[in-house]
Amino acid sequence: MVSTGIAKPTIAITHLGCEKNRIDTEHMLGLLVSAGYDVDANEELADYAIVNTCSFIQAAREESVRTLVELAEAGKKIVITGCMAQHFREELLAELPEAVAVVGTGDYQKIVDVIQRAESGERVVEVSEEPTYLADDTVPRYRTTAEGTAYLRIAEGCDYRCAFCIIPHLRGNQRSRTIESIVTEAQQLAAEGVQEIILISQITTNYGLDLYGKPKLAELLRALGDVDVHWIRMHYAYPTGLTPEVIAAIRETPNILPYIDLPLQHANAAVLRSMNRPWQANVNDRVIEQIREQLPEAVLRTTFIVGFPGETDEQFEDLMAFVERHQFDHVGVFTFSAEEGTAAATLADQIDPEVMEARRNALMELQQPISLERNRAQIGRVVDVLIEQEHPGTGQLIGRSGRFSPEVDGVVYVQGHASLGAIVPVRITDADPYDLFGEIVSVNPD
Repeated sequence: MVSTGIAKPTIAITHLGCEKNRIDTEHMLGLLVSAGYDVDANEELADYAIVNTCSFIQAAREESVRTLVELAEAGKKIVITGCMAQHFREELLAELPEAVAVVGTGDYQKIVDVIQRAESGERVVEVSEEPTYLADDTVPRYRTTAEGTAYLRIAEGCDYRCAFCIIPHLRGNQRSRTIESIVTEAQQLAAEGVQEIILISQITTNYGLDLYGKPKLAELLRALGDVDVHWIRMHYAYPTGLTPEVIAAIRETPNILPYIDLPLQHANAAVLRSMNRPWQANVNDRVIEQIREQLPEAVLRTTFIVGFPGETDEQFEDLMAFVERHQFDHVGVFTFSAEEGTAAATLADQIDPEVMEARRNALMELQQPISLERNRAQIGRVVDVLIEQEHPGTGQLIGRSGRFSPEVDGVVYVQGHASLGAIVPVRITDADPYDLFGEIVSVNPD
């Protein structure tokens, strides 16, 4: 429990969804603790339960609803925040009388005021129609990640309108933080002992376009090179923004990992046009070839959607051939989810769910031996591993190398002794399609 000794309601926060939601949660925690509230991880002990919901796809909404219903049945006063609150505030208020407040994605910074108003008996609705808020380095934050890792949001919102995506409607247009603010927060995190910073936004390679008139990711990466942190990892690098300048900044800045997360979504040009993606398949091929050439050690991760309305067997085979051709290290595959409010939800030729699932399984089966081969290439190498967990029964350590991002990729199972949050050299002795196995060869003197 984070305790302040002040007699105020105890609050629990449940985080659901992506790392952007996680950062919103961490800011709400920081603001509440700074205002003197006790925040407890145990919802049973809390007076108020804040649920930071996700509304990206149907499965995420179902998880959010289950959590809300369970808390309502437990008699908790519920504060609903996040994307589902932004999207379905009227329905939530009508269906959940236990909800004392609904707070949108652009209003979480008002959480202290919301709790105070709820305490006075008001049923609070704080949902801006067009979110514009963007937290900077001055906003309190209480981290919820493993000791050595932190996410750092460099921008919020998105200017693209992909046909399947509801996020721009929920989080607004892109708004970037200044380079100075980002570097300041990175320095704060490094001073807390963070070993790995993960840069996130909706389109990281578009960073700065709204603020500076042109993308400034290369300049940002070079500026972060002066921060005393071991790893800086970048998520959501879209192909059009991986310019020679950005690739050079990754190559030439020692603490920037050559880990490239490319959410490509498909490979067939006609499907990409239907998706309203801002690039075409030949761009994907060319950019990947440039990455392989200029960053030979690059780890490539991507995600695809199968079963987009109208996707034919031949177009799916194009995607399969693309994956076979490029030999990605990590691939995530999602079946299409028709989201209310998106253009794709009303398109003709919706695909049967069984066909979508079969395509997903086929693509994952194709990728599995590729991932195994990429992982097995690590056997015999000594790599840095960030230690994050210790198995309580066996004492075996669990961590990640630079190849693996938290929660979406694999882990490294480590034999030896090291402190949590430390980065240690590990010799890789075995591999499977998802994880690596190794032993500590020496303890890093740091």
